[in-house]
Amino acid sequence: MKNKLIDLHTHSTCSDGSMTPTELVKHAAENGICAIALTDHDTVSGVEEAVRAGERYGVEVVPAIEFSVKSQTETHILGYFIDIHNPRLKEILGEIIEKRIERNVMTAKLLKDLGFDVALEEAASLAPGGIVGRAHFARVMMNKGYVSSVKEAFEKYLSSGKPAYFGNQKLEAKTAIEAIHSAGGVAFLAHPHLIKISDERLEKYLEELKSYGLDGLEGYYTDYDEEMQEKFQAMAKRYGLKISGGTDFHAAMKPHISIGKGTGNMAIPYSVLEQIKEIIY
Repeated sequence: MKNKLIDLHTHSTCSDGSMTPTELVKHAAENGICAIALTDHDTVSGVEEAVRAGERYGVEVVPAIEFSVKSQTETHILGYFIDIHNPRLKEILGEIIEKRIERNVMTAKLLKDLGFDVALEEAASLAPGGIVGRAHFARVMMNKGYVSSVKEAFEKYLSSGKPAYFGNQKLEAKTAIEAIHSAGGVAFLAHPHLIKISDERLEKYLEELKSYGLDGLEGYYTDYDEEMQEKFQAMAKRYGLKISGGTDFHAAMKPHISIGKGTGNMAIPYSVLEQIKEIIY
C-alpha cells in the first residue's frame, strides 16, 4: 500500500453529503483513493451500501460514524471500524434523532429571525437520507443568493458561535466513546480546531477524553495549514493518541473540498489507516 492515499472523513446523502454511498465510493476510486471511511453524521444507514460498492470498485471502506457530542462549543467524535448492528449503538442513534429534529427547527427559526427566508422543509428536500444538517441549510442559503457559497454560510452564520448556530446535543462525549468501543470500534476526536478553545484548554480536554478511552485525534484535515497539522500531530503523540485524517468531503454540499485532497494539497498516506488497525478493540 506504499504511496496509496486515503480519506477517513467523508459524507453521503445519508447525512449531509450530495453523493449516494455508491457514488461516493466510485468517486473515490476515480480519484485514486484506495480507502475511505464513511462518517455520516449520527447515522450508519449508508455503510452497508458503501461496503458493497467498495468491493465492486476496489476501495477499502471503513464502517464509521461521526457523532455530535455535548460541549460548550462544538465537538465531534469519529468512530471507526464499528459494528453497525451493535444494539447499544442502535439505541443511542435512536435517542439522537429526536434532538437533531429539535436542533433543525431552531436553526430554521434563527435564520428566519435574521431575515432569511429559509424553511426547514427546503433543507429537508436536499436530504434524501432524512438526516438534515447545517450543510443543507447552507445550501438553501446559497441557492437563494443570501451567501456566495456554503463555506460563507458556515463562516458567517452556521458555525459554533455564529448567530444561527444552535447546539443542543444530547450525547455526552464519554457515552459516545463508550458506544464506539462497545461496537468494537475506535474513537477519534474530529477537527479539534473547530472546538474553538485555547491550546491549553484543548490539552486539558484531551486528557479528559483520554480518561474516557479516546483513541486518537484527526491529525490531517482540510482546514489545517502546515503549522496546525504539526501541532495536532505532536499533541496526539504527547498524549499517546493515534492520528486519523480526512477531508470532510460532502461533494456538492461543500464544493470547495475535493475527496482525498481537501482544498488541493492534502495527501493522507495509507500508513495512517494501518496504525489505526493496530488498536481495534
